[in-house]
Amino acid sequence: MRRNNRVAAILTGMASIGASGIAHADTIGIAKPYQYGFQPSATEIMEQTEFMHNDFLLPLTIVIFVFVLILLGYTMFRFRESAHPEPRRFTHNAFIEVLWTLVPTVIVAIVAILGVKQLQFQDTPPSEPEITIKAIGHQWYWEYEYVDDDFVFDSLMIEEEDLTEGQPRLLSTDAHIVLPVNTIVRLLVTASPIDVIHAWTIPAFGVKVDAIPGRLNERWFRVMPGFEGRYHGQCSELCGARHSYMPIVVDIVSKEEYQAWLVTAKAEYAGLEAPTATIAALTVSSELSN
Repeated sequence: MRRNNRVAAILTGMASIGASGIAHADTIGIAKPYQYGFQPSATEIMEQTEFMHNDFLLPLTIVIFVFVLILLGYTMFRFRESAHPEPRRFTHNAFIEVLWTLVPTVIVAIVAILGVKQLQFQDTPPSEPEITIKAIGHQWYWEYEYVDDDFVFDSLMIEEEDLTEGQPRLLSTDAHIVLPVNTIVRLLVTASPIDVIHAWTIPAFGVKVDAIPGRLNERWFRVMPGFEGRYHGQCSELCGARHSYMPIVVDIVSKEEYQAWLVTAKAEYAGLEAPTATIAALTVSSELSN
């Protein structure tokens, strides 16, 4: 029997908040058919990433490509054998050598400065985080802890035969993270000590963090006003046989809806430490039996 089914049997009622409590959320953070670009940016971090890629690096790459292509074409035509049966011979050209050293150096320096600034922005929130959540990777599901409010729940993928209308295959979970819009969130990510490396990723947020056993990684994000809705992600590390079966779902709601959900969630998930411990025991037992 699959581990997901055994866990689901232990955690009865887990889906009542995550799957249906915010059922009105519109799905906006998901890849569309034939999409080749980024998903719409929902955070300042992803906005900067999109600018760096679409408005700076991509045009720069195209300009360099076109320049080199034209230079190669001109060289092949201008100095072809039929036009120069007796080729010129020279060892160097000081001006060209200075130019082809200086220009790439300036380009790399600009890219480095912008890249370091973006990395610093990703690591340093503009002000003190208002909410702290911890994501713990397991084989193969996510456990979430709302650190400030002292409750924990597990989020498992809904199997294909149990999907309802509107739930995307391999991306739907029985319990969702719920967060308020326009709020700085501190995200702590790790994996259980007996586990492997996972990665917590929401493309529309511009957040991708490795979940490493024994290590606590940290990121932050803030979903901008007007981007309320449902966002999907998946584990982005090749973590084993069910790697593609541990999706992530985040519902971004108004602050009033979040406070109402928080009251219900505290009551729903109160005292779930024992089942979580049971899951860990099941995991160890399964590993030993294998």
